[in-house]
Amino acid sequence: MVRYFRNTVIALPTMIVLVIALSGIIPQLLLAQTSQSQPRRRVSNPNIRQLPPVVTGNPSDIKVARLHYSGGGDWYWGGSAIPNFLRYLRDNTDYPVDTVERQVTIDDPDLFKYPFLFATGHGIIRFSPEEKEQLRQYLAGGGFLFVNDSYGMDRTFRKEMANLFPERKVVEVPFDNPIYHCFYDFPNGPPKIHEHDDNPPRGYAIFLDGRVVLYFLVESDIGDGWEDPQVHNDPPDKRLEAFRMGVNILTYALLY
Repeated sequence: MVRYFRNTVIALPTMIVLVIALSGIIPQLLLAQTSQSQPRRRVSNPNIRQLPPVVTGNPSDIKVARLHYSGGGDWYWGGSAIPNFLRYLRDNTDYPVDTVERQVTIDDPDLFKYPFLFATGHGIIRFSPEEKEQLRQYLAGGGFLFVNDSYGMDRTFRKEMANLFPERKVVEVPFDNPIYHCFYDFPNGPPKIHEHDDNPPRGYAIFLDGRVVLYFLVESDIGDGWEDPQVHNDPPDKRLEAFRMGVNILTYALLY
């Protein structure tokens, strides 16, 4: 289906445009409650470059934002990951992509401009009660959050996921779910990119109305595979798997 997010059209790959256009199904988002009168909160970190504070480019381009979360984890980890992933999308798919990485906090009014949020790092992600309410509205309205565990998030973040939607179970995503097949085929689920504890990779999710809205990937670390090759020295085939899994996650976020 074609998704509209804050009056911004999300364009689709050429190979499915006609099918989607014929469907005529436009989901209505419930995001009007966000106040545009709130002061903009810019996020920065002395360890990374300062990114543009405003959205630029074609309004219909797909825009991806890194989530600046609280709790003590290094949310800024892997500075080359998102720009490299966005360039891969531009060069290997028909998606019109804004290749500039953005950064938002959950309480940033610009949160609702981004259909796809990326979070990664080592340590703990915590949401305040106000942030949980804002994030619930974002996800229920069509937004998508992908959390890549670079290491150390697993136990604590799954508890935080459970508290985000207490009425929903956090479940492991079955390997036949479209998130593993919607663009590239991953019959055995998420790929193993970076070794941590010699455990198999797992993808956990919160489903709303049959749709994954929050996807948490552990023991895989595709974010490391997105980074510049000299950072982790991952072999080319592993980096390709990481990029392709990222394409699947973004495709699922936009189409399902």
